[in-house]
Amino acid sequence: MEKLEEHKAFGGVQYKYRHHSSLLNSDMTFSLFLPDKEAFPDPPVLWWLSGLTCNDDNFTHKAGAQRAASRLGIAMVVPDTSPRGDSVADSEDYDLGQGAGFYLNATKEPWASHYQMADYVLDELTDLVRTVFGLRGPEFLSGHSMGGHGALVLGLKNPDRFQSITAFAPIVNPSQVPWGVKAFTHYLGEDPADWKQWDALELLKEHAGKKLPILIDQGDADGFYKKELEPEAFVEAAEEADYLVTLRMQKGHDHSYYTIATFIEEHLEFHLDHLTQ
Repeated sequence: MEKLEEHKAFGGVQYKYRHHSSLLNSDMTFSLFLPDKEAFPDPPVLWWLSGLTCNDDNFTHKAGAQRAASRLGIAMVVPDTSPRGDSVADSEDYDLGQGAGFYLNATKEPWASHYQMADYVLDELTDLVRTVFGLRGPEFLSGHSMGGHGALVLGLKNPDRFQSITAFAPIVNPSQVPWGVKAFTHYLGEDPADWKQWDALELLKEHAGKKLPILIDQGDADGFYKKELEPEAFVEAAEEADYLVTLRMQKGHDHSYYTIATFIEEHLEFHLDHLTQ
């Protein structure tokens, strides 16, 4: 593992690393924020999953989350959004291939050889940060757009591991919207039955066991709101499943990191509040 960056910030340290992933068959980068070690020797861990076209820098550079994470004593792990490299399958389209891993495990070639992002986050990168950095505290999930989809899906599939989920403008029902249908057809094949295990709304319908607190922020000026997102459908499914989901419509806010920066502190506080409860 190679350390690429180290920056002092708000009493903590922001890092960026590169390592070789045997699971993804490619070199990967990830970012890590650690609050003050003396004040918070065993911090809870936020996993942030970014959206289409992003890498780990988008969140660390634009969200401004380090100040709140330092105050609250939360470590933050930010993986890249896909495997990358000349040998990794790609597309000229921004919503498929590199930068668009969708946090699933692909089953169809040429994608399956590299696009195992769910297992990468849940297993390989998890083992790395636990072993190298000793991050074994309670864990939260959060993400934006495609990453919001990832946070909801990975959380609903692993309710005993994570404590809570928050999302900004998540793709809640990818089986029914253009972004998701395109990605799922390529990564998983043409049978919609194979898509359900990676669709948060479908998982919610079948959910049993521990119910995680979920907070969703959606801007009403988001250009993708009606075509790709529609979080109200997720809330309706949650009500039918007797699963509490808080949806906050944010007037005038769009799909950008300006929205994330505005409300990220509240999301971190949401996670910590539910942990202490």
